[in-house]
Amino acid sequence: MHLDEKTLKSEIKYEGVIFTITHDTVELENGNHAVRDVLLHHGGVCVVPVTENNEIFLVKQFRYPFRTTTREVPAGKLEKGENHAECGKRELLEETGYTCKEFIYMGEMLPTPAYNSEITHMYLAKGLEFSRQNLDPDEFLDVEKISLADAVQQVMNCEIRDGKTQLAILKAARILGI
Repeated sequence: MHLDEKTLKSEIKYEGVIFTITHDTVELENGNHAVRDVLLHHGGVCVVPVTENNEIFLVKQFRYPFRTTTREVPAGKLEKGENHAECGKRELLEETGYTCKEFIYMGEMLPTPAYNSEITHMYLAKGLEFSRQNLDPDEFLDVEKISLADAVQQVMNCEIRDGKTQLAILKAARILGI
């Protein structure tokens, strides 16, 4: 079949807490064989929490692979079989301390489809009410509030570099007419 690859062999090379890596042999549409290394991931969720004044909350946290601090929308990984809306609401509360009255699905994105099976679901949270932050024991972050318009400008200026955050901010701004 055109633009399809048939898996001939799949071998687990690494199995960790967050992901599994397989080394696969595939048959291409022309009959030739190729190798595919695949990172299998349960997926994730990100949330753009927006106030009635069109301000959003970002979290600032250290990202080990890049040895730097990033600014991102609240987000987290899905547990196997977990509902992504429930995961998003949980992450919003854990990281920012907020719950919401409206939780609007903005779609999904494939962060790195060439080798990673992760799907990230994006939400817009409105009608925010503060409860209390409840970070995981190994989670350290700061929460900041900025206008959505400023966040869009920071995305365009490459000051916000995280891909899911960039896309979610731009989608939220479009939905809200900003």
